Amino acid sequence: MASSPWSAGMRVLFGLMVISWAANYLFVRVGLGYATPLWLAALRAGIGTLGMAAVLLFQKGPKKLDRRGRRDAILLGLPNTALFFALWFAAARTVPAGQAAVVIYTFPVWVALFSSPVLHRRLTRLHWVAVAFGFSGVVLVSQPWQASAGSEVLPALIELTLAPISWAFATTVFERRFRPEELVEVNVYQLFGGAAALMAAALIVNPASLPPLAPTLWVSALWLGLVGSAFAYAVWFWLLGRVEGANLSAYLLLVPVTALGLSAIFEGERLGPVQGVGVALVLLSVYAVAAVSRSRSISSEKAGAA
Repeated sequence: MASSPWSAGMRVLFGLMVISWAANYLFVRVGLGYATPLWLAALRAGIGTLGMAAVLLFQKGPKKLDRRGRRDAILLGLPNTALFFALWFAAARTVPAGQAAVVIYTFPVWVALFSSPVLHRRLTRLHWVAVAFGFSGVVLVSQPWQASAGSEVLPALIELTLAPISWAFATTVFERRFRPEELVEVNVYQLFGGAAALMAAALIVNPASLPPLAPTLWVSALWLGLVGSAFAYAVWFWLLGRVEGANLSAYLLLVPVTALGLSAIFEGERLGPVQGVGVALVLLSVYAVAAVSRSRSISSEKAGAA
């Protein structure tokens, strides 16, 4: 994969992508004021599917997936989109946007753990230290000991912790199953698979709770599907073709930081000192995992050059 210096345009696009993903946490909470978690997740995945399909058509390249590849991508949409969105959106009714973003972005730590059994990558001592920091940070951010008996906080924290686990597992399987040049097309089919599963689940669980024709709901859904999914992923895949993946991933730390800032501005979310320490531990753990990945990538390039 080619590596090149960051141009001004690339920095602007990356910044817009970070803001798009960070703002998703606010728009989810807005949308949940009008729709159930399953229906809102189905709307995001469905609109995202249409947006990514438009991106794929715009590229006008030859289709890279065969019938089996399309089937596998649709099936991987179950953990990567359906379960991930369902758990996250269910928890978002209770957990503030900034805290939710911090827990969700333990995702790289979980990817590192799954990469050992799925991709047969050896975990280093730094990986295990990062995992310990990440888990400790999540505990400090969420403060489960403050959840009173019978409250909705503890179940929401469990849902929120399981969401990035589902996302990370699917990501490692994606990496094993598909080639980098297939990812844009794969993303269309996995979003479709997730949207279909979420729609079916919503019809079974909430058949009488169809989303209303409320403008605010549809603004939220359009943001989540077109901006927070289609646009952001299009930028991500475009940047992956120009910047080494491990280097690019290291800067994703900016997403939960930005989400915390947006939540503080628009929702008045404030973190206590203990939670602040927890955020620092999570960010440190994610950075450590990215640093190990970057080091391995550099070593591989040197070995290839030799």
